[in-house]
Amino acid sequence: MKYRLTRATKKHQLLDLLELLRPMATGHELIRIGAESDGGYLVPDDLDGIGQCFSPGVDVKSDFELDCADRGMDVFMADASVDGPAREHARFHFEKRHVGGFPRGEIMDFTDWVSRRAAPDGDLMLQMDIEGYEYEVLASIPAPVLSRFRIIIVEFHGLARLLDRSFHDAVFPVFEKLSQSHVCAHAHPNNYLGSRRNHGIEIPELLEMTFLRRDRAASLTPACSFPHPLDRDCCAKKTRVLPRCWYQI
Repeated sequence: MKYRLTRATKKHQLLDLLELLRPMATGHELIRIGAESDGGYLVPDDLDGIGQCFSPGVDVKSDFELDCADRGMDVFMADASVDGPAREHARFHFEKRHVGGFPRGEIMDFTDWVSRRAAPDGDLMLQMDIEGYEYEVLASIPAPVLSRFRIIIVEFHGLARLLDRSFHDAVFPVFEKLSQSHVCAHAHPNNYLGSRRNHGIEIPELLEMTFLRRDRAASLTPACSFPHPLDRDCCAKKTRVLPRCWYQI
C-alpha cells in the first residue's frame, strides 16, 4: 500500500486557481524584452510612462534590465549572491541584498526597498526571479504599493506543489490578491524542469507569468494560442509549452 504524506488538492480547487490565472489578451500587443532565451520575457506593449523598474534576482544576466534602461527607466536591482549586474548602465542601481516579505539577515523587506527607491508617484514595473521567495514577497506587499506596478513579471518556482493541498492553501490567497488588481497577460513554462499532473490538470514546476494592471487593459478576451511566436525556450532541453488546461478551461 502507498501512502501520501500530504493531501491532494481537489480538482475544483485547481480549476478555481486556473480561472484566476487564465492568460488574457489585453488589447496590447506582446513584445519581448531581454534575451532570446532565459532572461527574456513577453510584456504588453504599454511601457510609455513607466519610469522605474524593480528587478530583484540578478543572477548572471542583465539583458532585461539593459533593455529597460535603454527605454529610459531607472532600474533597481538586488541580489546578495552576486557583486553586481552582468552589464553596466548609468541607470542601473544595485544593492547586494536579497529581498523577502520581511527583513532578516541579508534579506531586506521588499516594500521598504520600494519605498526608499521609488519616485513619489508614477507607474513602476516589477520583474522578479527570486527562487521561491516570490510568494512571500507578493503576500507582503500592501495593495496601494502593488497597484503602483503597471506590469509585473514573476517566475514562480515549485508551482507544481499546487497539487498538494497544504501548498495550495498557503499560496491561493497570494494569487487571489494579485488577481484583484492585475490580470495575467502571458504565461510561459521554463523548460529547465518538467511538470506534475493530477485530475487531468498539468502544472509546470517553473512558470514565467506576466501581469498587467487591470485599469490598463483596453479589452479582456481569453488568449487561446500558445506558444506565442515570441516565446523562446529558456535552455537547451525538451521544449515545453503551456498546458492546454491553463487556457482552455
